[in-house]
Amino acid sequence: MKKTKLLTGLLILLAGLLFIGWGDKKESSDGPEGALTDIMASLYENAELDAEFREGLPYFETIELTDELKSSILGTDEITYMEGVVSMPKMSSVAFQCVLLRVEESDVETVKQALKDSADPDKWVCVSAETTLIESRGNVIFFIMSGKNEAYALNEAFQKL
Repeated sequence: MKKTKLLTGLLILLAGLLFIGWGDKKESSDGPEGALTDIMASLYENAELDAEFREGLPYFETIELTDELKSSILGTDEITYMEGVVSMPKMSSVAFQCVLLRVEESDVETVKQALKDSADPDKWVCVSAETTLIESRGNVIFFIMSGKNEAYALNEAFQKL
């Protein structure tokens, strides 16, 4: 009888612990947090970029991705995002743009596919981007069109955030 009560008590205790563990928890994103402009600055700071590219960084700007820029930067105006920034040379014959988008967690794969479908690495006059990468961490999407070395270095920095 004592064994039965002890066993019943242990089962109730175990069930209670399991339900506490499965309780209503906020789903956390493993993506980078903070302002996208700060994240972009961190990418440039931490990426293993060659000296020549780094020398040109003062001539780059990181700006909010507005509705007016959306189509020319993303290749479509059909993408919905909560926050977006683009980094690109102010004036240059270099094919380069790096975009960060914060989207709803449920939209990440859809937005990545839309970017893939609409990316145009030949959109610049007389130059083309060598590499196009579209990656994500949590609800932040990294979209870059540039030279191979810069694309992979900045993507590696993004993955380490």
